[in-house]
Amino acid sequence: MDLSFSRFEADVTVTALPPDLAVLMVGVAARQAASPTAMLQAALTASTALPDRFAPAHGAFNLAVARLLRSDDPRDRIP
Repeated sequence: MDLSFSRFEADVTVTALPPDLAVLMVGVAARQAASPTAMLQAALTASTALPDRFAPAHGAFNLAVARLLRSDDPRDRIP
């Protein structure tokens, strides 16, 4: 049973978007980029980002669990 549908209808005519729409979209994007909010966001520094949070030096996201999994002591294992 084929439940798929045709992506393109045979009887639909293709219409091109007017070039004025592209000009309008570029204008809107330019005005948004020049807004005070966008300028403030661009000026913010990433000083609060912690680059080592997702790539810790020891190589494990949770060092205690990694040590537990690598432990050879059977008492450390969860039954």
